[in-house]
Amino acid sequence: MPAPLSVVIPTLNAAEALPATTDALLEGATSGLVRELVISDGGSTDGTEAAARELGAVWVNGPAGRGAQLARGVAAASGDWVLLLHADTHLAPGWSDVARDHMNTAPEAAGWFRLRFRAEGLPPRLVAGGAVLRSRWLGLPYGDQGLLVSRRVLGEVGGVPDLPLMEDVALARALKGRLRELPCAAWTSAARYARDGWARRVVGNLSTLARYALGADPSDLKRRYERAGSGK
Repeated sequence: MPAPLSVVIPTLNAAEALPATTDALLEGATSGLVRELVISDGGSTDGTEAAARELGAVWVNGPAGRGAQLARGVAAASGDWVLLLHADTHLAPGWSDVARDHMNTAPEAAGWFRLRFRAEGLPPRLVAGGAVLRSRWLGLPYGDQGLLVSRRVLGEVGGVPDLPLMEDVALARALKGRLRELPCAAWTSAARYARDGWARRVVGNLSTLARYALGADPSDLKRRYERAGSGK
């Protein structure tokens, strides 16, 4: 039996998204793999806290910012392993067996899931396929793909970076050489792509990644994306 796993989900007005996301996690709870669910909130004004309490989750709150929220959630977690997961990402059936195998056989590696979108058509397939290739070739899985990592390994690389944007890229860089693809899908929402347009959002994400790689301040990048009406 692998060491206990804590699932850490950062939230901001995610009351509607949480039930389906946590339903997908149930197989891990019923099999004894998942020790606890930690909800790290950034100031929700909807029913997120009530939903988290109903789920029996550990509730943590503080200023908004995904990096800081994840860091607070990991600090509050008690499991030897953590699964960092976005509130609108649903892990595919069988994920718990994949996670258990990874935890037993690759304790030094951080596992990421294969991105899929809950949308039909060619653009979702192309963008998801590109994300998988980016993760394999460049070692840059994004946060919406989930990340399964031991607390020890996470601590060795300095934990989750306290960044308002691009915390997932910064963490992936810190884990370079320790990332492993997991043979399971993470189905995420396509709402922002549908709102902004698939091509526009892809170009925006790539532009943000390039500016970050060139040294741009993540706070400035976040403000720029918020002004543009989109964000990663």
